[in-house]
Amino acid sequence: MKLTKTLISSALASALCAPAFAEEVKIGVPSWTGAQAIAYVLGEVVTSRIGGEVEYVPGNNATIFQAMDQGKGDIDVHPDVWLPNQESFTKKYVDEAGTVTLNTNPYEGNQGFCVSKAFGEANNITDIADLGRPDVAALMDSDGNGKGEMWIGAPGWASANVNEVKTRDYGLLDFIEPIRAEESVKTARIKDSIAKGEGYAFYCYKPHAVWFMFDVEMLTEPTFDPAKYTMIQPSDDADWYEKSSVATKDALKQVQIAYSNSLADRSPAIADFFANFALTADDVSGLAFEISANGMEPAAAAAAWVEANSDRVDAMLGL
Repeated sequence: MKLTKTLISSALASALCAPAFAEEVKIGVPSWTGAQAIAYVLGEVVTSRIGGEVEYVPGNNATIFQAMDQGKGDIDVHPDVWLPNQESFTKKYVDEAGTVTLNTNPYEGNQGFCVSKAFGEANNITDIADLGRPDVAALMDSDGNGKGEMWIGAPGWASANVNEVKTRDYGLLDFIEPIRAEESVKTARIKDSIAKGEGYAFYCYKPHAVWFMFDVEMLTEPTFDPAKYTMIQPSDDADWYEKSSVATKDALKQVQIAYSNSLADRSPAIADFFANFALTADDVSGLAFEISANGMEPAAAAAAWVEANSDRVDAMLGL
C-alpha cells in the first residue's frame, strides 16, 4: 500500500511539473526564398523532433524585429538576418534594447548584380560599370522609356535601399532604372529575358536558387572599401538616401537567425535549439532550388532536408 501511494504521489508531482501545453513558436517568414526555406526547417524540427507547435507569420524585417522586441509571442524568430544589411535592426534590438538574441552560427553570404551569361558574353558585360554603356542600357530597355531596367530587390529589403544608393553612386541613373518588386517578378523576368534573348540585370546573392535555375554570372564591382561605404537605412533617418554614399562592393555577409529573448521563458527547448541552429550556404541554396525550381512546398523541402540530415539535427538538439 505504501509503495502504491508513493507511485501515485510521484505521478501527481510529475503531472503538476509538466507544462500544460506543448512548447510553441511563431516563426517570421520574409519574402525571399532562402528565408522561407530556413523558416520551415526551423518549424519542421520544432514539430517533428521537439513536439512543439508552430505558426508561420509573413512579415518584412521591420515587422519581425518589432514583434521580437515586444516579446509577446506575436513573432518569435527571424530566420535569415543578413549583416551588415540589417544592422540598423540588430543595433536597435540586440545591442541597445537587449530584447533579441543573434544566433552565433552564421553562414556566409555574397551579394552583387548579375546578368545572364549569354547576355554578358554577347555584349562584353563583366563589370557593373558596363551597365552604364548606352548600347547595353538600350538592350535592357523593355518598356521604351530610354532606360534599362535593373531589379534591385523587393519592397522592405534593406539591401534594396543599398542597391538604390549604389545605382546612383555608380553613375548609372542616366541609363538604368532601379526597380523594386517581389522576387517572383524578378525570377519570371530572368526566365523571360533568357528565352527571348533580351538584356536584363538584377540584384543577386549567394546562397540562392538562381545559381541552379539559370546560367548567370555576377558582375565585378570596386573592391569593398569601408571608406566608400556609408549606408544609412530609412529606419534611422528620413534623409537616408541623401546622407548615404555607397560606391563599392558589399563586404561578405554573415547570415544567421535572431530570436526574441522572451522565448527562453516561454519555450526553453525551442530557444536552446535556436541557439545551436546551423546551416551552410550550400544547404540554403539547395533548399531554395527545390522550392523555386522544382516546385516543392517549403514544408516538404524542409521535411526532406531534416530527414536526410538527422545526425546534424541531433547535434543541434544536443543529442
